[in-house]
Amino acid sequence: MALRNIVLENDGILRKKAREVSEINDKICMILDDMLETMIEKNGVGIAAPQVGILKRMFIVKVEDQLIELINPEIIEIEGIQLEEEGCLSIPGFYGTVERPAYIKIRGLNRNGEEVTYEGTDILAIVLNHEYDHLDGILFTDKASNVREISQDDR
Repeated sequence: MALRNIVLENDGILRKKAREVSEINDKICMILDDMLETMIEKNGVGIAAPQVGILKRMFIVKVEDQLIELINPEIIEIEGIQLEEEGCLSIPGFYGTVERPAYIKIRGLNRNGEEVTYEGTDILAIVLNHEYDHLDGILFTDKASNVREISQDDR
């Protein structure tokens, strides 16, 4: 595994729609491993492939002790509304209030090519939706109100 550089907000790759993964192979699994290591190093709870400069439809989420790797995900159901503060590894130091679904059901493939489905509420619903947005070139600041910079001391 290796740490990858996080792509920052001003990089155009974050605004592009990611392409589907056509074949899950050793390279894709290595990228997932690198993404996980990078996310953990940066104290994130989620990371999408475009955030490490790879325009592929895949992301990783780790909420509490649940690790989710999704390749070619699709949202199949959302319900309700919740408003919460969000930040992003690609926009360090900035936070804003974002309206997200209170419930999400999403499916995709795992690293073994098996179809998996996850359901989430609360923080898991937020993170799954946030990372999914990255695959379509959407940043949390596009949906946020009250975006502000918070210094290290205020966190």
